[in-house]
Amino acid sequence: MDVRSAEAELRLLMVAGLEGNAAAYKALLARLSGYLRSYFKGKLARIGLGPVEAEDLMQEVLMAIHTRRNTYERSQLLTPWVYGIARYKLLDYLRRSKASFRDLPIDEAEAVLAEDDAAEVESGHDLEKLLARVSPKMRQAIQYVKLDGLSVSEAAARCGMSESAVKVSIHRGLKALALMVSDGNGRED
Repeated sequence: MDVRSAEAELRLLMVAGLEGNAAAYKALLARLSGYLRSYFKGKLARIGLGPVEAEDLMQEVLMAIHTRRNTYERSQLLTPWVYGIARYKLLDYLRRSKASFRDLPIDEAEAVLAEDDAAEVESGHDLEKLLARVSPKMRQAIQYVKLDGLSVSEAAARCGMSESAVKVSIHRGLKALALMVSDGNGRED
């Protein structure tokens, strides 16, 4: 099923989640995970990137949805809002990773970026609150690599850790953050 055909159900889950229904919110995030994973795998495969990057981007989008859920206008469609965030995160990832479109035919490059325009997603304050809930080692690794755009080796040098330890810290940290988001534990009540 395409995410746009599931609009009504997803929108109901989002509204219920905004009204405090944790089970509906968890179901929404689980459903969106599958759609976003598929979306990113398709986009990234066109430029030679794989499922690891797709998984990272999917987690970043779920965190952004969670931290900026209060910006969702209940009278508007949900899927353009979600895909706007996804598109923003994809562009941000490509910019941070210095991924290039130079080897793609122009019609494919356009297809990679063709999605609904997004309202700008500013989630710094909420993200800081979530990041404060993971260990300093994880927080620092995520900050350097995922937010500041440093390479794993650059982050390792700054953190005084091995590259392997940085990768493990990022993976575990993102997993913990995703769990907080999906359980609703990152939400302020």
